[in-house]
Amino acid sequence: MNFIGKEIDDFKVNAFQDGDVKQVTKKDLLGHWSIVFFYPADFSFVCPTELGDLADNYADFKKAGAEIYSVSEDTEFVHQAWHEKSKEVGKVEYPMIADPAGKLARFFGVLDEEAGQAYRGVFIIDPEGKVRSYTINDMGIGRNAKEVLRTLEAAEFVAEHGDQVCPANWKPGEKTLKPGTQLVGKI
Repeated sequence: MNFIGKEIDDFKVNAFQDGDVKQVTKKDLLGHWSIVFFYPADFSFVCPTELGDLADNYADFKKAGAEIYSVSEDTEFVHQAWHEKSKEVGKVEYPMIADPAGKLARFFGVLDEEAGQAYRGVFIIDPEGKVRSYTINDMGIGRNAKEVLRTLEAAEFVAEHGDQVCPANWKPGEKTLKPGTQLVGKI
């Protein structure tokens, strides 16, 4: 299934953030760019390295006008315990969404039903609630926060400058391309 341009469904889930439990809904993801970052399980191996990497780059995501929402099938209470026990996860300031019923993981097509865990999916959602980029990795393949940030910045640029596109490895301030026949065979 292709998720590009698909609007996210309404949802209401609990999340652990800032030492407390709060509710997160679709409305919370609207009006700004959002990174929905699925991972298989709390108290695991690759997952804390990814969440720590996102935490280390969180200020850059906020500067880019985006919020990160990490999601696993664990409860908000397991998120809290992990946050309190793990040095890497203890750095996390963004909402850690609990999806024990698998509603979000099923919507985004990342739930491994047999394992009861989510594959490593990253969904970049625009301020209107539509998916603009996504990647899904197998359980053992960790992701890079700087690449997620670079992809977010490219998605934001393209949304603002619809007549230009971002080439491979593009970063803000670098040259973009304006599609047209004058480029055919010249790159």
